[in-house]
Amino acid sequence: MTKLPDTQENAVKNQILEGSCRNPHEFLGMHQVSGGVIVRVYDPAAELITVIAGKNRYPMLKVDDRGIFSCFFGKKKDLFAYKIEKKYADSKFTSADPYCFLPTLGEMDIYLFNQGEHQRVYDVMGAHVRNLGGVEGVSFAVWAPNAQRVSVVGDFNCWDGRRHPMRMLGLSGIWELFIPGLKPGDVYKFEVKGSDGSIVLKLDPYARRTELRPNNAGIVPQAEPFQWTDDAWMKKRAATNPVDSPMNIYEVHLGTWGGPGLKLPEVKETFNNYRELAVALADYVQKMGYTHVELLPVMEHPLDQSWGYQVTGFYAPTARYGSPEDFAWFMNYMHEHGIGVFLDWVPAHFPRDTFSLGRFDGTALYEHADPRKGEQKDWGTYIFNFGRNEVRQFLIGSALFWLDQYHADGLRVDAVASMLYLNYSRNDGEWIPNEYGGCENLEAIAFIRHLNELAHKLYPGISMIAEESTSWPGVSRPIYLGGLGFTFKWNMGWMHDTLDYFKLDPIYRSYHHGQLAFSICYAFSENFILPFSHDEVVHGKLSLFGRMSGDYVQKFANLRAMYVLMATHPGKKLIFMGGEFAQVIEWNCNNQSVDWLLLKYPAHDSIHRMTAELNKFYLSQPALWEDDFTPAGFQWLDGGDFKQSIYSFIRWDKNRKAPLVVILNLTPVVRDDFNIGVPLPGEWVEVFNTDREEYGGTGLLNGQKMVSSPGEYHGQKQFITLRLPWLGAVVLAPKSAVKKAKK
Repeated sequence: MTKLPDTQENAVKNQILEGSCRNPHEFLGMHQVSGGVIVRVYDPAAELITVIAGKNRYPMLKVDDRGIFSCFFGKKKDLFAYKIEKKYADSKFTSADPYCFLPTLGEMDIYLFNQGEHQRVYDVMGAHVRNLGGVEGVSFAVWAPNAQRVSVVGDFNCWDGRRHPMRMLGLSGIWELFIPGLKPGDVYKFEVKGSDGSIVLKLDPYARRTELRPNNAGIVPQAEPFQWTDDAWMKKRAATNPVDSPMNIYEVHLGTWGGPGLKLPEVKETFNNYRELAVALADYVQKMGYTHVELLPVMEHPLDQSWGYQVTGFYAPTARYGSPEDFAWFMNYMHEHGIGVFLDWVPAHFPRDTFSLGRFDGTALYEHADPRKGEQKDWGTYIFNFGRNEVRQFLIGSALFWLDQYHADGLRVDAVASMLYLNYSRNDGEWIPNEYGGCENLEAIAFIRHLNELAHKLYPGISMIAEESTSWPGVSRPIYLGGLGFTFKWNMGWMHDTLDYFKLDPIYRSYHHGQLAFSICYAFSENFILPFSHDEVVHGKLSLFGRMSGDYVQKFANLRAMYVLMATHPGKKLIFMGGEFAQVIEWNCNNQSVDWLLLKYPAHDSIHRMTAELNKFYLSQPALWEDDFTPAGFQWLDGGDFKQSIYSFIRWDKNRKAPLVVILNLTPVVRDDFNIGVPLPGEWVEVFNTDREEYGGTGLLNGQKMVSSPGEYHGQKQFITLRLPWLGAVVLAPKSAVKKAKK
């Protein structure tokens, strides 16, 4: 490096002293100058600084009382290796000079970042342990284009932002610095001097490890990659199409699950470790017959009561349950035991906490400046600026990070409707139309499509799942057909209609018969997941059990029938923890686990048993999952029997050799000698009945031999006669297709 002109050199020096220098490397470190080489160091806290070159020691001269030291080497013409020894009032520290290293980001990294096209941005941004020329240390990189200065601060420099100012790399907006001697486990933040002169401590947006709340600094992550042993799972996943595979999801909040086999922490307001949770959860999920778990957000968040949906650490598993290595162990263990893991992911908005993304460099950086586009008033949060390359880069990088670094089997994208509509939850005058005058957020649409295209291309077999609460067309349709490119969409309409129906007194159900039948009218317009999620058991909505009509016994009967409806209706399945055994109270995330004590009561234990057997029955029947998303997989027998509140239909397998006939009797009246049309002649067997005594029912079964007879019923040429239990569901199968009747 050559010497700067004196005027420029003084200007840079003054900028460093004033805390507004964008390239301290121009002045600090070692530089070739006229007549030799000079080394400059800035450290206001140091009493004495020495340059060490080999065995030689050269005390530096304090040339400015504000903390600038220099040492001139008149006999040296070339740059040479050296270290810096700093002596403080009560300590001494020796390391390589942070200001003698080249940038750790290459030109292509910078270009791709600014274009929003870097597919492994998490490898270059944030904090990374590196070895540069034999020197161990940590590199830092952060995007803050409008900041006057950005510094790395931590215990290693007494949180003094003057001691490790970063440099901006050209016009990229990226600030970078390599600090020798730092190591995994060191705590850090960025001190950002904003465009307005304000100074704020910020969490690294790309931090891969964070402190446990209420602390909120980043932690330098381990350099060694986790040793995965889930190759068999990953290969099988890549070769599997989730659309025509069984999918029965158990939705879990790790902090309040507290399930069987898990010893709860003795200290209040502490949590089980990811590893403990993995062992207990995998065992339970296997026994219950679920195929996947879906975790409420494990990305770092400051407030327990947000359930994880107000994220501050988009690249960091929450420290509540352990380290990133612990979380990787969790994912690996689940895969080794044949269980997929979906992660809730929140790209729609972020909280206003001052240490987080909001007004990151003193300006609206990740969000829009105009509150009509940049603020979500319902949630008190900021909305991402999806039209900015670097913001899209941040979010897409986050999604790919969880799929790549933690082998996630898919992401459930939260609050998609709030992204798609500029007028979402806004009154007239509170939103800005798009360039065509419409309410569609064109930038968010482009972002979603690009994200889904990349995710499916890079990670075959994963599922991208949309929680989208409107009738936006083509959410789960391919991009080349004009869709958004998600794999699945939550069927909120089915969920609301079903719960509203089952809370009705049966005497009124005949007047609302179409409420359950209506979902088939649109069931094949999307690849739907049928969700009984956490959102339906909070905020005064009551638990699923609490929403059933009738007395105590009738509530259980209704719930059993509703679960069979979900299992046999077209679409993949999801239920929130506690629903599987009819938890009575709402979910409470305030240090209150699922009410497992209810399993001591026979009624709850019985429905728990039924849920497990229903799940396993679902897995054993291709007709219930092979053809969920075309009309060929479903056929009404009678969807209009409103007088008796009976629904009957056929689920077909792709080979059309092993159909199931499903009948739901949703009044408290036993139907004797009920004739039902069947699609195949011969003997039929009852393969599931919600009224079994071990499920809590009365034991009204159809164990007798049922042979079809000629006769026109429900559009079929054969029929059988059976008994329908009250508030119950019966599933039949041709004996020729059943090796062993499932009870």
